[in-house]
Parts: sequence; C-alpha cells; structure tokens
Amino acid sequence: MLHSALINVMVKAARRAGRSLKRDLGEIENLQVSLKGPANFVTMADRRAEEMLHSDLTKARPGYGFIGEEGGTRQGDDKTHTWIVDPLDGTTNFLHGIPQFAISIALQREDTVIAGVIYNPANEELYIAERGKGAFLNDQRLRVAGRRKLSECVIACGLPHMGRGDLELARAEMVEIQANVAGLRRFGAASLDMAFLAAGRFDGYWERDLQPWDIAAGQIIVREAGGIFTGITGNDDALKTGNVICGNEFIHDELMKILKPLAK
Repeated sequence: MLHSALINVMVKAARRAGRSLKRDLGEIENLQVSLKGPANFVTMADRRAEEMLHSDLTKARPGYGFIGEEGGTRQGDDKTHTWIVDPLDGTTNFLHGIPQFAISIALQREDTVIAGVIYNPANEELYIAERGKGAFLNDQRLRVAGRRKLSECVIACGLPHMGRGDLELARAEMVEIQANVAGLRRFGAASLDMAFLAAGRFDGYWERDLQPWDIAAGQIIVREAGGIFTGITGNDDALKTGNVICGNEFIHDELMKILKPLAK
C-alpha cells in the first residue's frame, strides 16, 4: 500500500527504533535474575529509542519541534510543526518482558494532530492514520466496533498506582462502569488501548492523568477509524487535561453519562 511521504518518514523511524527495543526485550529475561535488575537497562533502552526517533525525524523534517517523554521539549525553527513522541509506552510491561508496549509518534500542526503511528515491535503490529485519509493496521482499513449497548461491551481503562492519580475517584469510576459492561481490561499501554479500540477489539476506553505523548497518535487513529475522542467533561482538550474517553458515538456517550458526574 502506498503511503504519503510523511507517513513513510514516521514508519521508517518507528521501525528502526522498534528493532532496538526488540533486541532489548530479548535481554530482559536474563536481567530479571540479576542482582542489579532490569530497571536501569530499561531506562537506557527508553532513552536510546527516543534519541533514535529524534535523530531520524529531525533529519527528515529539519526545524520541526520535538516533545518526548524522556527528553522533554526541544524547540525547532518551525513553530507550526511539532513531533509528539513516546519511545516506549508500556514501560512496566517491557520491564517485565510482557510484549504489550509500543512506540507512539504523532505530528501536530499548530493545534491539530495531523498524523499518527503506533508500532508494537514485539508482534509487528503497525497502526497508522493521517488526517482525512483513514486509519490502518498493517494496511488493513480500521473501523471502530458498532455495538450500541454497554452491557455487550469490553471497555479498556487505566488504573492509577499508589501515590499517582486519584485512587478514590478511579475506584468509584470502576465500580460504576463495571456494573454496566461485559468486561473491563487494563493492558498497561494507553497508545495500544486506543489502537485496539480503533481496530474494534475494545468498544470503549477511558483514562485520566495521561501525557500528550501517551495519547496524541492514538487520538487521530481513533478518529480516523470513525471513533469519538474527547476529554471526560466533553468540552475539555484531552491533550491538555490528560483525561480521555473514546468509543463509537453511542458507547462514548454512554461512558460520558457515567463518568462526567463523578468528575469533581
């Protein structure tokens, strides 16, 4: 399948960094039994992947800004374009050798995300989307699931860890959602949760306290697959608040009816 030059740049960068992460994943099992443990190794793998992405993307599009999880914001001469990158979404999964992690790359033009790539090098699943051109998984067109009843739906979510996020609110949200759905899932990589939703594997997704690099690529992939992506109050900018609800138009609205009143 032919892609635009922009998507080709993003895919090439993701695949190169992905090869590095896949090699690193192979070392995790051996490190699990070492005295030092794998944590420092994973941190280095994360940073190495980000530097590879920064190098490749900057070479292809000189002057674009760059926001990465590890390196923060790097200003470019072109103030209208910014790469938003998570080099290793699902770090805890990666740390434990669980092959549910991804590289997430988005390009923002002024205030609008115009392209996104999410790539899991462990299973070679590559999700792409460009504004107005649809979303794809390994060149197969994506469409969100069509279910309209929450009772038939599997919903993905995030679970805050102790000391991070509002545990009391998270518990209240889960109690309310759990009583209305067929199942809840927590897979540990926000970008892949949104990619799975775009592929029709999940029917809905919500999470709080995310960062722009967690959700920028997922946002456009969900929307280009026909899904709705908003903040939890409906009129907030999820890239700024970090609070997200996704689904088809029916499930998104049903989730919002439950979650919005719980938000303080």
